[in-house]
Amino acid sequence: MEKILVVEDNKTLAKLIAKKINLELGFEVEVAYSFLEAKLFLKRYSYFLTLVDLNLPDAPNGEIVDHILESGNHVIVLSGNIDKTFRANMLKKNIIDYVNKGGVDDINFIINTIARLKKNKEHKILVVDDSMVFRKQMQSMLENMFFKVITVAHGEEALGILNSVSDISLVLTDYHMPVMDGLELTTEIRKKYTKNDLTIITISGDNDDDTTAMFLKSGANDYIKKPFSKEEFSCRINNSIEALENIYTITNHANRDFLTGLYNRRYFFNNMFPYFEKAIADSEKFTIAVIDIDYFKKINDTYGHEIGDRVINNLADILRTNISQDDIVARFGGEEFCIVLKNITPEQALSRFEKIREKVQNTIVSLENEEKIKFTVSIGVLLHPEETLEESINQADMLLYNAKQNGRNRIEHN
Repeated sequence: MEKILVVEDNKTLAKLIAKKINLELGFEVEVAYSFLEAKLFLKRYSYFLTLVDLNLPDAPNGEIVDHILESGNHVIVLSGNIDKTFRANMLKKNIIDYVNKGGVDDINFIINTIARLKKNKEHKILVVDDSMVFRKQMQSMLENMFFKVITVAHGEEALGILNSVSDISLVLTDYHMPVMDGLELTTEIRKKYTKNDLTIITISGDNDDDTTAMFLKSGANDYIKKPFSKEEFSCRINNSIEALENIYTITNHANRDFLTGLYNRRYFFNNMFPYFEKAIADSEKFTIAVIDIDYFKKINDTYGHEIGDRVINNLADILRTNISQDDIVARFGGEEFCIVLKNITPEQALSRFEKIREKVQNTIVSLENEEKIKFTVSIGVLLHPEETLEESINQADMLLYNAKQNGRNRIEHN
């Protein structure tokens, strides 16, 4: 478990912050009440984050900050000092943030900040700028916010990275660059990625308002004018990432089955219509199968719907782990599922479905009373899809019906 160190001489406040972090975020929290105690902790452990008071009995002028930064740990400053000059000088250091400790709202802000930093570890940011100095500066600031960072010198290199790295969340680009400038890059990115897929933020010293409008119209999510403060930069980056996450959550809920987490019928057809037409036109070999749990009503009637749901989830896990990344598996409703195996020969497809059938047959669902139940599936496999997607699904359904009629726990194919 990752740890957080709180350095605060006010014991009541320190314990309150530590308790909220542990309860709400799940971190193990250690507390030091002085600079000396903090040093001892830092010798023993490396922390996810340190929350540091600037006015300690043995370090009244923020001396602890430099010590912790030199140890390679991340720092959020907690202070009651609201002097603007002092605050500005402290923010020049490589700290994450400077937070006033005035009340409950400030503690909640700290909790939200830590939660955001923890999520940032899941995101990659691509920095595009022809200035090596600026690239390094951006990389340092972003890595201090726990992002994974890739840097390149111009737009053409950026497009190459986007083609080879699939999980970039945000592109941070300059405007004026050789080979391909930021505006051209933004336009090219938006041909492939929507704002729901990837965020673009432009950073430029060009103060012409028309330039800002050009970027926003071309698909940029935000425009930051140089010079900017560390706090403005952090807020804009974090807000953009959070907006992207919210869009993903909403979209995911709309596309996913609530019980199994697999794609739902709506997503299946929205995704398959364009793929089906292209695959037929390109003569790509693919397979469509409909899968149904045998005697599922009897399972529900005998053991109850909660156990029925567990059986459905067991099958969903088996299907999920026996397809490749490009394939599609969806729950159509009840105990019925549909799978599309892409770019695969009929022989390979039948082998894959036989493996699935055998795994289901050998699966044991353990009940609380130590009783164990087993279940099977019937599968209708369309090895040679029809002229339309609807006809193909209907044909796979007919093959599934034949599998049921011929004894269940079997595969029927065309």
